Amino acid sequence: MIKEYYNLTRLQMEQVGKNKTLVIVPLGAVEQHGNQAPLGTDTLIAGEMVKRIRTQLGENNEFKNQDVNVLTFPVIPVGYSVEHQNFCGSVSFKPETYYHILYDICDGLGRHGFKNIVFLICHGGNRALAEVVSRQARQDLGVKVFLIASGAFSSPRVKATISPGNEMDFHGGEMETAMVMAIDESLVDLESSVPGNHKYTRKGKKLSFGGSVALPWMGEDFITEEGKPIGIGGDPSGATAEKGEIILDESAKEAVQGIMEIAEII
Repeated sequence: MIKEYYNLTRLQMEQVGKNKTLVIVPLGAVEQHGNQAPLGTDTLIAGEMVKRIRTQLGENNEFKNQDVNVLTFPVIPVGYSVEHQNFCGSVSFKPETYYHILYDICDGLGRHGFKNIVFLICHGGNRALAEVVSRQARQDLGVKVFLIASGAFSSPRVKATISPGNEMDFHGGEMETAMVMAIDESLVDLESSVPGNHKYTRKGKKLSFGGSVALPWMGEDFITEEGKPIGIGGDPSGATAEKGEIILDESAKEAVQGIMEIAEII
């Protein structure tokens, strides 16, 4: 069975075999994605990923043979986005607020017998708190909380979508913009896009915003050629809906592979 969590009745939910069910909780965000892409980029992608995951699982005979249920929870539309709060429109929970929201979802699911939860992380800034909740919920509630990072950005097929010379594609860049265009092209205004570069990163140096020597980044660290904070990495201008379709498809395939592996051990 592959269903949306909130489409089941109470009676139907009582009849679900909880020990052999995965509840997938997609984690989105409301935050700036440059001049060209909507504030709800991550939440839009989360909703689209869930649709594609349901479709691909439903067509997968190997999954059908595993006798595992999948329930997809509503997308959590706001996350931990403090790095973007100084840009107009961005909204973030405080760390303690977001921790308790995720923990309480696990507590509620665990209270009704669910033992296996997946946080589908569609905004990278949500991951650190999701990891903390995963361990604490396992300790306190006896539920396993798996993490799946959405976005097959290391896939050769996905890398091939990046325009030549666009070396710094990152938050709000070409790939994320392309994914939104594949979902709803009318939400993107490419004519207003401006490239962004990280002001502290240097080629050949260890200091970065995510490596072994790091200064965790804030949106203001990404600037235009004129030095104005723009909050995105790379040049979004090469984005197309066709590229976005490839990225979404590959990302869903990777997520489904992860779900299949989780299903084998529950």
